[in-house]
Amino acid sequence: MKKILEGKVYNTETARVIGTWSNNLSISDFRNETATLYVTKKGNFFVAGESGPMGSFAHSEGNMTSGGEGLFALSKREALDWAERHLDAEEYEEFFADIIEEA
Repeated sequence: MKKILEGKVYNTETARVIGTWSNNLSISDFRNETATLYVTKKGNFFVAGESGPMGSFAHSEGNMTSGGEGLFALSKREALDWAERHLDAEEYEEFFADIIEEA
């Protein structure tokens, strides 16, 4: 998937995968969702994925909502927050070493 946002190209084919999350619901469940956190070669973060009509990647079609796929950019802090909610620390720790600290 490739998208240009604010003059920056975000491409799942060329970015590095940090980790993937899924709510493991059936494809027939309107809430199903799978998303992957990426970092570009220049250090920009984004999430790309797909969902049912009640998920993050749903889109309107007239007076209905449909499932679909999409991509959205995140700041480094937003990416860390997303990773903390959806991934294991081992998956993302190296990408945020400069902003996380020992408790």
